[in-house]
Amino acid sequence: MRLHQVMLEYEKTKSGKSVQEITESMKFQLHVMRESAYQGLNEQLDFRGKMIGGQAKKLHRRLETAVPLCGHTMARAVSFALSVTEVNAAMGRIVAAPTAGSCGVIPGVFFSLEHTHQVPEEQLVQGLLSAGAIGLVIAKNASLSGAEGGCQAEIGSASAMAAGAAVDMMGGSVEQSLHGAAIALKNLLGLVCDPIAGLVEAPCSKRNGMGTANALVAAEMALAGIESVVPFDEVVQAMYQVGRMIPCALRETAEGGLAATPTGRKWQKEIFQEG
Repeated sequence: MRLHQVMLEYEKTKSGKSVQEITESMKFQLHVMRESAYQGLNEQLDFRGKMIGGQAKKLHRRLETAVPLCGHTMARAVSFALSVTEVNAAMGRIVAAPTAGSCGVIPGVFFSLEHTHQVPEEQLVQGLLSAGAIGLVIAKNASLSGAEGGCQAEIGSASAMAAGAAVDMMGGSVEQSLHGAAIALKNLLGLVCDPIAGLVEAPCSKRNGMGTANALVAAEMALAGIESVVPFDEVVQAMYQVGRMIPCALRETAEGGLAATPTGRKWQKEIFQEG
């Protein structure tokens, strides 16, 4: 069985829903993701913090006017990821996949592949199921929360989910999907969560772009037959242990890291009009 088939059977058993009901639910999630992926490219959005905004458009313009350094697939994926994070910051509708702070990674990968590799909707739906399977394993054995495990638990998990799903959508085996997920997750072990002013804007938006690029690289490796030395389950366990070691100041409290820099503190005062 392919990874999406395993998850479909799990979901049928767990929810009692039919294949058609599950598929329709996934199509709706996909629809919301697609809307947010394009909304930031086409609309002027308003943000509480004003730290981000218009970045997705800038990258997309460069994609259309120059040869991107990282290639069209990756550049387009990152522009979509930035778009979704901007919609989130503007209080728009997104799919928390797996969290709001990491909402751009999966849409970035999926809709770039849809554009550059002509991936049909049916395969994208299968990809969402595959991503869900990987996210489920991480949620049950570690954490998806930045407050509990740092940004490795959010961007890292999203990148692993997107990588494994991309491998599955491209016809890879379950083993290859899990190697892709393992490679993506271990690349981001130890990533801290330090949102400036406590807002999901900076550095969150750019980390979504980085997580998207990381997912594509990991998927490419796995599809080439490259394997993770440490298996996926053990990488997840390592992520959990690392998360427990990360100090509280670096777990979504905005008390350390970039949030504690002079510029980070300046933004906090400006946004909340402190002092």
